Amino acid sequence: MHAQPTARRGEGWAGTADILAPSLERAAPACPHFVACGGCALQHWQDGAYSAWKAGLLEAALRRAGYADIAMAAPARTPARARRRMDLAIRRHGSVLSVGLHAGRSADVIDLRDCVVLHPLLFALVDPLRQVLRGLSALQREGSAVANLLESGADLLLRTDADLTAADRTRLAEFARTHGLPRISWARRNAAPETACLLRPAVVNFSGTPVSPPPGAFLQASREGEDAIVAATLAGLPDKLGAKARIAELYAGCGTLTFALAQRARVAAFEGDAPAARALQAGVNAAALAGRIDVQHRDLARQPLPAKELAGFAAVVLDPPHAGAVGQIGQIAASGVKRVIYVSCNPAALARDATLLRQAGYRLLSVAPVDQFLWSARLESVTVFAR
Repeated sequence: MHAQPTARRGEGWAGTADILAPSLERAAPACPHFVACGGCALQHWQDGAYSAWKAGLLEAALRRAGYADIAMAAPARTPARARRRMDLAIRRHGSVLSVGLHAGRSADVIDLRDCVVLHPLLFALVDPLRQVLRGLSALQREGSAVANLLESGADLLLRTDADLTAADRTRLAEFARTHGLPRISWARRNAAPETACLLRPAVVNFSGTPVSPPPGAFLQASREGEDAIVAATLAGLPDKLGAKARIAELYAGCGTLTFALAQRARVAAFEGDAPAARALQAGVNAAALAGRIDVQHRDLARQPLPAKELAGFAAVVLDPPHAGAVGQIGQIAASGVKRVIYVSCNPAALARDATLLRQAGYRLLSVAPVDQFLWSARLESVTVFAR
């Protein structure tokens, strides 16, 4: 293979390649959209080599942070056709409507006719959605659709470039009734969403506790991935937590880890996104857990929790965004808290943040890779540090 870098992208490079001779590790891609679609990049790689490379990303990141002895668990792998969230681009060109994913490094939309990643219940909505969108006056040229597969059904957030008409709302309500959607939310471009149709509560269960997430909420990409992350996080907690022990959960979202952690200790949950924090608080109140879980709306990028406050917790659990815990990690490192459990979706950001922990005297206890984003370069992990 001859490769030619073309542009810097994040921590790496984008480029083109000419295949001079196919590798022995090459495989036939599972999806007919492969190469054109930007959703998967590695379907041409045999499974064993692909899995080893992904685990290697995490090991290399921790070595860059200065850790030599790395006790890495076997990767927890999400199966094909199990992803419970879909983010679709929508384009109208005259009488042609495309609903699908962007082409690689392009604004073009690949009209989705198959997907080996999405859960079948989500993929089954793509063609009916395409049909209903054709008749919407609110869709002039472009839009987007985000659907989360919840316990109550697929929760849809639709964004368009014009306002919904009364006829549009009627069409969406009929679509929801026909296909079992609990809720359809709508927004014009990047405005705050409003409810276009509500047939029943939109509900997801976190460790047995029901929560009604905000439209388009962040959820772990698959139920299997969420279960693996929760299990690794709980396994990383100190063996003995006293009756008054408290856990600080940073970047709590709307409760993916919160309710599981609350089964082990009292939890102070901090979240910067206001709708997510409100959803978490409502779930806590409905489950009568207000004495066990304290929810605080706080932007940790602008107002990180200080080291002095963190020092009073038995453990800190953090699940930061892709950029990592910039601003907050220094306070964690300075706090001296005995246990830090870092849930990461970006090995490069983990390497940077883990360097500060190592410099502050934290040793590495365990690493659990979680591959939720199949055939992509993205890898999640749960890493446990102690001092």
